[in-house]
Amino acid sequence: MAKGSGLGVRGWLLLGLATVVALAATGVWNPFPTVWDFVNRRQPISSPDVVWQQRIGGTPRSVTIAGEAVIVEQRTRVEARSLAAGSQLWERKADWSAVAGVGPESVVAVGKLLVKGYEVLDPSTGVTRRRDGDAVAVWTYRNMLLDARCVEATDCTLSAWDPRGAAPIWTAFLPGVSAGLLADNPNLLDTRRLGTNRIHEEVAGPESVPPLLGFPVDGRVHVVDTATGRVLQNVEPGRDERLAVIGGRLLHIAARSQDGNCYFAITGRDPATGQEAWRRSGINLRTADSAGCVQREDPYGARNVLIGVAPDGRETVLDGYDGRLLLMAAEGERVLAVDDRYGVVRTADGDTVSGRELGTDRTRWNRPTGEKTGAALTPYAAVLTDEKPNRLVALDPRTGRKLAVLRTSANALAVGPAGMVIGEGREIGYVRFGATGDPARDGNGGVPDPAGTGQVPQPQESCGPKNELCAAPDPGK
Repeated sequence: MAKGSGLGVRGWLLLGLATVVALAATGVWNPFPTVWDFVNRRQPISSPDVVWQQRIGGTPRSVTIAGEAVIVEQRTRVEARSLAAGSQLWERKADWSAVAGVGPESVVAVGKLLVKGYEVLDPSTGVTRRRDGDAVAVWTYRNMLLDARCVEATDCTLSAWDPRGAAPIWTAFLPGVSAGLLADNPNLLDTRRLGTNRIHEEVAGPESVPPLLGFPVDGRVHVVDTATGRVLQNVEPGRDERLAVIGGRLLHIAARSQDGNCYFAITGRDPATGQEAWRRSGINLRTADSAGCVQREDPYGARNVLIGVAPDGRETVLDGYDGRLLLMAAEGERVLAVDDRYGVVRTADGDTVSGRELGTDRTRWNRPTGEKTGAALTPYAAVLTDEKPNRLVALDPRTGRKLAVLRTSANALAVGPAGMVIGEGREIGYVRFGATGDPARDGNGGVPDPAGTGQVPQPQESCGPKNELCAAPDPGK
């Protein structure tokens, strides 16, 4: 037989392709849409599957649940998606965005970098509720929105707004603002959150406004009462000091270098009178680096509490208002997350994480886990990450009851009252609490739900350092 006779493999492939093209052109059979759907099909980002999954235009910088909408901030735009279905509700060009308010009272502030002013949008419709053309900085909270505007470099006004209000609640004078105060939520002198892989630093959404805020201006700290707008203090830190406003107190954190070591002392002062309210020595708040004990960082903590290291190396949690020791971890234990009600602690052997109630020395729940577990506390859930295998777990922070257990390598982006948004690359999806896991019992050492209702937890709010945010008990009961 002569070599090379017949069509050969390449010839048959070309003949088959020509036949398919002919059939598609005549309308007899067109396989190309099905093939394209197969190639473009999105793989589920978790198991069990999410309620909905959508691909957005770029990797999100932040995601926030605002009422019935999910606000997705990207590099040059912001968009809203339906919490129920994930469909796009609206889209705007913007360099930054931030959510203020909570639930149906939420709003979205948007603006452009290096351009004065911002707009306040309705999260469900994108309609502009209020427009400002002069502000240089905006801070967003669950119950307040603050902005700062400057007529001159040394003549600035700070204004407080109800998230959906049309007129300021109060205004205060500040002699300038820091050069770093631009766009949304620039740094103030308070605490910094403990971070971890695969949980976004803004997963909890906006916090309630603290009773006092510390604004850095030209090396000094201006302490503002957020209830009245009154500037209570204008303080310059000492040579070895760092100032922070936490839990309704102005903290003076001193770090002195001696004998090759750093020696720390913390003093909490009443900002209205300047009188010392409490003092503790020897607690390292991790504000200083190793070069001469220079303090360049805010202390770790959240809301009204601080995280430090005792002289014996054990991690501690302090109350910023009165200096009380709320938690003393055992040797080798690591504090992974705190708010002002609970702490999440990993045991020294790395095999277990536990939920601790601050101020009571009480363990609320335990869960077996690995050495690389991360954690975050939000008003609605404690979120844990595991590796090998990759998992995201949401628990009731009070009982340890499972709200969601996902086999996924995605990140936790936002937590809301009934579920959380997870994401990987450009894919985001919504997980409803109670859809996975046993709602009545943790199954891993957690405390069972006494009523067996499987209801999602209510938000764990702070009563404030003076209990001012909670109603007084009825003396007749």
